[in-house]
Amino acid sequence: MTWAQKQIRLTARTKGYHLVHEEIISQLPEIKQYKIGMANIFLQHTSASLMLNENCDPDVRKDMNMALDHVFPDNLPYVHTDEGPDDMPAHLKSGTIGVSLNIPITNGRLNTGTWQGIYLCEHRVHGGSRKLVVTLQGEK
Repeated sequence: MTWAQKQIRLTARTKGYHLVHEEIISQLPEIKQYKIGMANIFLQHTSASLMLNENCDPDVRKDMNMALDHVFPDNLPYVHTDEGPDDMPAHLKSGTIGVSLNIPITNGRLNTGTWQGIYLCEHRVHGGSRKLVVTLQGEK
């Protein structure tokens, strides 16, 4: 069993739910060496999250944004407001959705379902670029 780990950076995006599956894979050429294993993808931030979800219909992203903004609105009387009105709701969304994914590797590829893709859920209006630590474990 072998391990590999690297940090990768995603381009800055505005608030929303963005498919980043291919952007991640393009920075992980070493995944092609693994016959079987697991990939842990960890986001090093507290105001964004990672999600595995529907990758075909862009309306899913719009609905996700609408529903989570309804559950965690910007206009509640939050105490933590030093970084702006969208910061505390971003922390709540990040904590609810999560910042890591574990995905099986099969024959050098992430073994996701037909309609699954990796999303960066950017919860801040101006989140900046985001860093990921990807850990690969398996047999080559």
